Amino acid sequence: MTHPIDLHVGKRLRQRRRLLGLTQQKLAEAVSIRFQQIQKYESGANRISASRLWALSRALDVPVSYFFEGAEAHDAPSGEVRANGTGAHAAAPADVFQNKDTIDLVRAYYRLNEEPRRRLLDLAKAMSGDQ
Repeated sequence: MTHPIDLHVGKRLRQRRRLLGLTQQKLAEAVSIRFQQIQKYESGANRISASRLWALSRALDVPVSYFFEGAEAHDAPSGEVRANGTGAHAAAPADVFQNKDTIDLVRAYYRLNEEPRRRLLDLAKAMSGDQ
């Protein structure tokens, strides 16, 4: 049975890869492995060794700790909200970056200049009732 932390790390790997617009093949080439191994990592079927996690973090330009951000939610009983805002009642689902529309929105947001970006953020907050 796959450990919840392995699933979490795999999801974070997929999330970052997609956010950067990399294919599994391109990421695999960057760390000198086959793309099938990336598939297994992302699904949680295979655990990622420390040295491989280090190589992946460098290829994806994130610290190793990135892969464990939000993992604390796996310690919480079902429905409990952790102090950092994770859990069943958090404002955004933990897998929000698995959605292609979310990734497209984030990419478009960062292509904007600062003023339109701030205005778009203000609009989104106003529409969600989050002032």
